[in-house]
Amino acid sequence: MAEGPGGESLLFLTDEQLRKGIEAMFFAYRGFTADPDRILETMEYGRAHHRALHFIHRSPGTTVSNLLSILGVTKQSLNRVLRTLIDDGLVRSEKGRQDARERHLFLTQKGDALERQLSDAQRARMRAAYRSAGPAAVSGFRQVLEAMMDPELRAHYNRLKEGGS
Repeated sequence: MAEGPGGESLLFLTDEQLRKGIEAMFFAYRGFTADPDRILETMEYGRAHHRALHFIHRSPGTTVSNLLSILGVTKQSLNRVLRTLIDDGLVRSEKGRQDARERHLFLTQKGDALERQLSDAQRARMRAAYRSAGPAAVSGFRQVLEAMMDPELRAHYNRLKEGGS
């Protein structure tokens, strides 16, 4: 039977061990989003804006329908976010060359600068945590996160990991 840090059995987790993991995820997420939230608040943006900027940056030219699939939000909700980002000069939308009904999304210089500011804050926090935890924990953490993903989301994640959109 595999032993985790502190002699915890990884095959037979107790409800208490699972509760601690769930609570750690909640508090870690608060920390992970706190720095970008402070930046976004000054611009009257929220986390949906951040996620859109992140994935447009990650896959320049991604379509609105692909972004809808990745984010798992309603078309109306995404359109509201995109309209704000486009009106504020952070994102530009281009008609598809092969299908004019498609809209392809790109960050402008201003959008790229904001995305970099937001992700720099998260990278700094994650880098510090990874360094503190060590290489084995980093690999294990990523394995746990990947195992928690629904199959459809894991497929999106794997395409991004492989450099696709």
